[in-house]
Amino acid sequence: MFYHDKKLQYTVRVDKPNAAFAKMLQQAIGGVEGEIRVCLQYMFQAWGCRGPVKYRDMLLETGTEEMAHIEMLATAVALNLEGAANELKDQVANENPLVAGIMGGMNPRHILSSGLSAMAVDSNGVPFNGSWVVGSGNLAADMYANVMAESTGRVLATRLWESTDDPGMKDMLAFLIARDTMHQNQWLAVLEELGGVENNHPIPNSFPQSEELSKFSYSFISTDINKPEAPDGRWAKGTSVDGKGEFSFDHASPHGEEPKLGEPLPEGHAQKEQMTNGVVKGVASKVKDLLS
Repeated sequence: MFYHDKKLQYTVRVDKPNAAFAKMLQQAIGGVEGEIRVCLQYMFQAWGCRGPVKYRDMLLETGTEEMAHIEMLATAVALNLEGAANELKDQVANENPLVAGIMGGMNPRHILSSGLSAMAVDSNGVPFNGSWVVGSGNLAADMYANVMAESTGRVLATRLWESTDDPGMKDMLAFLIARDTMHQNQWLAVLEELGGVENNHPIPNSFPQSEELSKFSYSFISTDINKPEAPDGRWAKGTSVDGKGEFSFDHASPHGEEPKLGEPLPEGHAQKEQMTNGVVKGVASKVKDLLS
């Protein structure tokens, strides 16, 4: 069950409406780095969370907060479009306002589809994609996915902050940037509480490493034919980060054989020429088949 407060989590103020900036803000709503993504990600992780209930509760609370961030951004889009609509009305007598909006960087669907409101799309008008939502059922794996989501979200928010000179928008974005800082630290705190790198890795730590092919567990395999020596990188030498092996450098080499597949299934209706197990018949063979 969810409850709603009519007041926004933080003030949204637009001093200089800007339709082009409204279009850019859509990325923070429905883009891969946006708030719909993290909201649904934390919610689905919570709804499927098994184990200590405190992690489920935390995910639910943070996912619900992200709803408030969507509300803030949707309000910001609408306020940026209000002034833009007035500018377009002034141009109606002389030119097509839709064309003018497009030329000014406005998303025409903000007029055509939403009536000067935000939509569940990115800055290019592409609808939100649920496949971006990560909820694996493995708490450590999900926490890393959450750190990534908050990191790219914070990068986006800082770029939006740089893209506007509107004091109200800068203030709102500064708040969202601060919350991204907290959430990054929050997910990292869970990983630390779970035991840090040495205890968590490799994920899942519930699978016995004795069952994996250990000769490949910590080998950096280079596919660069022009790289004769190991790179000067932490990932190619020394003790592994999880402390359970030693990094090594190896050139890529095949350990298997060339694959050989059987003939196509007749009901699959491949071409007749394919029904030869890879052998193309010559003219003499075809004549012999006809005579027989």
